[in-house]
Amino acid sequence: MGANHTEAPILETLARYQNVDELGFTPPGHKHARGADPRARAVLGDAVFFGDVLANGGLDDRLTRGGVLARAESLMADAVHADHTFFSTCGSSLSVKAAMLAVTCPGHRLLVGRDAHKSVVAGLILSGVEPVWVEPEWDASRHLAHPPSTAAYDKAFTEYPDADGALVTSPTPYGAAADLKGIAEVCHRRGRPLIVDEAWGAHLPFHDDLPTWAMDAGADICVTSIHKMGSGLEQGSVFHLQGDIVDPAELASRADLLGTTSPNVLIYAGIDAWRRQMVQHGHELIDRALELAARTRSAIEAIDGFHVNDAKDFCGPGLAAGFDPLPVVMDISGLGTSGYRAADRLRAHHHIDAHLFDHRRISAQLTHADDEETTARLLAALRELADHATELRDAPQVTVPSPADLRMEQVLLPRDAYFAPHAKVPTTEAVDRIAAEMITPYPPGIPVVLPGERLTEPVLKYLVTGVEAGMFLPDAADQRLGTVRVVAER
Repeated sequence: MGANHTEAPILETLARYQNVDELGFTPPGHKHARGADPRARAVLGDAVFFGDVLANGGLDDRLTRGGVLARAESLMADAVHADHTFFSTCGSSLSVKAAMLAVTCPGHRLLVGRDAHKSVVAGLILSGVEPVWVEPEWDASRHLAHPPSTAAYDKAFTEYPDADGALVTSPTPYGAAADLKGIAEVCHRRGRPLIVDEAWGAHLPFHDDLPTWAMDAGADICVTSIHKMGSGLEQGSVFHLQGDIVDPAELASRADLLGTTSPNVLIYAGIDAWRRQMVQHGHELIDRALELAARTRSAIEAIDGFHVNDAKDFCGPGLAAGFDPLPVVMDISGLGTSGYRAADRLRAHHHIDAHLFDHRRISAQLTHADDEETTARLLAALRELADHATELRDAPQVTVPSPADLRMEQVLLPRDAYFAPHAKVPTTEAVDRIAAEMITPYPPGIPVVLPGERLTEPVLKYLVTGVEAGMFLPDAADQRLGTVRVVAER
């Protein structure tokens, strides 16, 4: 009997829970909004508190005999052609760590694309796994990294045949996609699993004009953020498993080890509802989003000083293997200003928040939720930005290193450097010292400096000039980068 995708088990059970006026002498302490601050209720609405119930001993009974979560996860697996699916209320930052720990273990090696998100590096720090860094495909003219190639993973496995598996990020926040089929074949020839951090690809299974979905490409584990390109709530994530290389019980155990014992049912419900929405209407919704994105891209391209990066910019030999057009990445170097200044003006003057921004780009992430009204407002703001470009010029310049200069030597394992005794030194004196912290421009959250790397002048100059230009470094101990944490010298 086929799966019934008209169901949303979590959402429907939550509705029944409210209708029967279930009374809990359990957490959460606001007791169905009764104890919530009226000022919070006024802002958040009572629905938030009514939906905030225990997962076990609330939504389901104490032994989960209703199988509410299990049924929702099974429906999601069916929707995206996976063998097993697990829901997470701690975002893909937790999901990718669980995936890594299911594939490898302390003291072992894992192939990792060097364009990985900081959550992957956090997984390396927590686990003590040794990363074998696989270099991205660098577009030196645009100062942009695309996912590593199949050949790069093949070469890394040849040099490190004892690696337990591989991890690739695809698509990137800029919409560039890897050759997942090729990389999966490289892994499987050696009997090794492939993990895909597909946090930005929740929509991919539901339309053929988008890059290949990781499960269809042969990946073993795929991590997806439902809140990024889907309709879920923030922190809503799922990770999928197929094949027999990775034991589903091991993956579930790793997730349980890292996850919360108090999952938020609201986030579960958002994931469940999104799956039903996509199965029933996803192709039509994404069809409209792609058409809207195409029109919006053309309109932005017509604005003086703007160039919208497209497949012809990102794809080809030595670049990306695929392209998602919904992240609308705009090169604004023609305006003579930085993405930081442009993003600040869009927020201050138009109450519009850019998705990504760097020394020469801003990005507007479109989804199936956008329409003519939202894109018209965006276009009006961008035209006004172009009209006032002279006011934004003379922005501080960022000294961006070449791809070769951007990469530093990994002297210590990330875990060993992070937990080693450290010292705080002036950034001007940090060259040749070993970093004891992550330093990550955000967004998109790809670390420039990792614990255990030997710091170099080009990288430090890039970060210092970046901060002066408006770069945000949330994980640096000194966010202004006057000092850097380094491993203490004995």
